[in-house]
Amino acid sequence: MSKELLRRGPSRDFRIDVLRGLSILSVLLLHFNIAYRLLKSPMGRFLPQPYLSNLVWNGNYGVTVFFVISGYLITSTSLRRFGSLGGVSAKTFYVFRLARIFPCLVLVLSIITGLALANIDIFRGDEKISIWLSDLSILTFWHNVMMAKFGYFNYCLNVLWSLSVEEVFYIAFPLLCLVLRRPRWIAPAWIAAIVAGPVYRSYNSHNEILFLYGYLACFDAIAMGCITAVLVRSSRVPRIHNMTRNVLQIAALAYMLWIFVRAGIDSVPVWGTSLMAGGAAVFLFAEGASEVGAGLAGMRSFSEGLFSPVAWIGRHSYELYLFHIVLLAGMTAILPRKVVADTTKPLWFVFFLAVSALTAWLVARFYSEPMNYGLRARLLRGKSAQPAEV
Repeated sequence: MSKELLRRGPSRDFRIDVLRGLSILSVLLLHFNIAYRLLKSPMGRFLPQPYLSNLVWNGNYGVTVFFVISGYLITSTSLRRFGSLGGVSAKTFYVFRLARIFPCLVLVLSIITGLALANIDIFRGDEKISIWLSDLSILTFWHNVMMAKFGYFNYCLNVLWSLSVEEVFYIAFPLLCLVLRRPRWIAPAWIAAIVAGPVYRSYNSHNEILFLYGYLACFDAIAMGCITAVLVRSSRVPRIHNMTRNVLQIAALAYMLWIFVRAGIDSVPVWGTSLMAGGAAVFLFAEGASEVGAGLAGMRSFSEGLFSPVAWIGRHSYELYLFHIVLLAGMTAILPRKVVADTTKPLWFVFFLAVSALTAWLVARFYSEPMNYGLRARLLRGKSAQPAEV
């Protein structure tokens, strides 16, 4: 494999980046709303109050969609890279995950920990819980377990719970592939996760942290993405026409928007996540099974220009996810909610989004992408392993 290919990775899928961009925007909107409360802002003039409330409070659905996309891309990339699930190299798989995840994660933890040790209140969190133990729980993927025990104990660190869910799933992913080898044997394990999700959430619907952030509360969404990736590569699944793809994806987006705004996520703790994940899986299935295939070729039209900013945000979603909360915490420390007029809150959100996007681009361009490439090149020593998008 050439160094240039290792550096750039495969061509990206524009529509998946758009879906990812919409997802991270919903997360940023939720966190900004928690900090500044948007319900009394001028946004209420354009959207009835119940729908506006759900729009600004249901950002965890964006994380659900991320999980589906992640499972889809990880499985698709593994099939492309190794030829089959049974051929997955655990070493190569883990190296790619480490190179993508840890450089940015270590950087953001260093920033938050440094600010906490400097006694800046919003970064310190609950003084009864060691910042070092919190960091360890994030780096070893059981931070959501700590949250279940202690509640929301650190403003900046608690948003990193989703990494614990994803990485525990992906620690098991190559091992499952190597033991069971064929999709027909692996799929039942993923189906079991899909079934277990609503069952687990039903038993824990009284506890927001458990039904939103627990491992089994979220594995079903990742598993849906994995199964979708296997289905679209099956020779038994016919290719669909471009028009059919468009119809399916528009319908999926409309359905997901309906789930998003019709009710608060807390009021549908058992099935809300499953329904949202199902919509995202349909969107991804239509993309993967289309005759056009992956890449930019399928969306070279007016809509590509219209959604390009959203796709750009989607391409930088990991950096946005990690660093936006640091910026928001600093913003609230300098500009508390009580001094911000309701009429100016949407403008402050635009400012927050712009600064977060710039920060994400700078981190990606000058730190995470070079580190990602460098770690892969060093640890794999030129082995033929195509980089993933995620």
